[in-house]
Amino acid sequence: MTILNNSHEEHSAPQPPNAKTAPRTPSAPAGTPRPPASNSFLDRFFQVTQRGSTLAREFRGGLVTFFTMAYIVILNPLILGGFSAGNAPTDVAGGWLSAAQVGAVTGLTAGVMTILFGLIANLPFGLAAGLGINSFLAVSVIQEVTWAEAMGLVVINGILIVLFGVTGARTAIFRAVPKELKAAITVGIGLFIAFIGFVDSGFVKATAGGPPVQLGNGGSITSVPTLVFIVGLLAMGILVARKVQGGLLIGIVATTFLAAVVEAVMQIGPASEANPGGWHLNTPVLSGQLVSAPDLALVGQFDLFGSFARIGGLAATMLVFTLVFTNFFDAMGTMTGLAKSAGVAHKDGTFPRLKSAFIVEGLGAVAGGATSGSSNTVYIDSAAGIGEGARTGLASVVTGLLFLGSMFLTPLTSVVPLEVAAAALVVVGAMMMAQIREIKFSKFTVALPAFLTIVTMPLSYSIANGIGVGFISWAIIGAASGKAKKVHPLMWVVSAGFLVYFARGPINLLLGA
Repeated sequence: MTILNNSHEEHSAPQPPNAKTAPRTPSAPAGTPRPPASNSFLDRFFQVTQRGSTLAREFRGGLVTFFTMAYIVILNPLILGGFSAGNAPTDVAGGWLSAAQVGAVTGLTAGVMTILFGLIANLPFGLAAGLGINSFLAVSVIQEVTWAEAMGLVVINGILIVLFGVTGARTAIFRAVPKELKAAITVGIGLFIAFIGFVDSGFVKATAGGPPVQLGNGGSITSVPTLVFIVGLLAMGILVARKVQGGLLIGIVATTFLAAVVEAVMQIGPASEANPGGWHLNTPVLSGQLVSAPDLALVGQFDLFGSFARIGGLAATMLVFTLVFTNFFDAMGTMTGLAKSAGVAHKDGTFPRLKSAFIVEGLGAVAGGATSGSSNTVYIDSAAGIGEGARTGLASVVTGLLFLGSMFLTPLTSVVPLEVAAAALVVVGAMMMAQIREIKFSKFTVALPAFLTIVTMPLSYSIANGIGVGFISWAIIGAASGKAKKVHPLMWVVSAGFLVYFARGPINLLLGA
């Protein structure tokens, strides 16, 4: 079943009762007739009509996914690179990455991998540099190895994930996860991306003391960009509620235009310590040259085994282990939620071309390391395009082409402020919460692991953490409640791996000793 409930009937997509019955498009009300069959090559190749969609919805969904993901072309260079050694994360040897070069390879890799995913997996999922892994590289890994060696570890991580996909190990683990836990993962991701939207917009902020978070500044909304976020959130919500075709895309464009007008009149500027009420990440102003040639000098600049020689086999292996677990389970949870959202998931949570999707996603990690843009993985932001009606890989091809274009049009991709993208994430997060109806909270052996999965994701800011806590608690509580036979053996294996993952800090200290 899809993650959307009756309160969002315009997006409902009942799960097909058998493999021969395709779900209705989630952008049409219940009872709406299937779109007429098309004889076009695109329709046949991507099974657009078969999945209850239209070419227009696929193109529109691809546009929306790109606009909600485009921030990575700006954010990834800010995390990994800089314009000089003085403002860039430097590695153990004093090396650093150029922000302009990181931006170019970010668009290149995201574009190629998203197109490949669309063509092979035929799913409307966008791929780009994963924020968890790039932050891990910039903050922790390069304190021990060089950037080239760090990217070599990312490539190894990707090769392992591809092997897991080819051998079927990743699919077996996916099938071993109980359907209630898969539903909890979807709900947790919905809550997580909504929380990301609230934080990115300034609607929710950390406090200097007292509660961990608060509303705005001191409990009040004092920032004009945050007000734009609220306007955008309400506008998108109204458009979706009124079943306006292209509601999210219209909302993003309209709110970006509003933000540009506000900036032109008020001259707010970017957020900084001196200007805490400014725009986050992107200021909605189009200035300077529109087109620039990408610098792809970072392509191929990785050292596959250098880290093993520099810090030793055990320490390097622990770094790879951390990368694999983060990459593996973040992507698994994300694809679970997106497949349910798109109405293509079967009753057991699997979806068409599952093995192919896992393999291509693993190749994204390899490609990200090989281009020094960090591991590429499936983005939960793709839910925005799915909410707009995307159901096939055609939407991914559209998103990928736009990412390739972003290499040349960086000024245009930076016009949409983070506050506008945040509004779309909150709307989509609300849609994804509906999957909670699949969880039987009357059974506490189900309720507690599901609850822990849901709340751990936003509270720890990690999809992988939520999945790990859910796996461990499901196995232990199930066994202690006399239902050990119902716990799949692979759940125990993965839970043991997560215990090591959660204890990797002390383990690293012991290895260092």
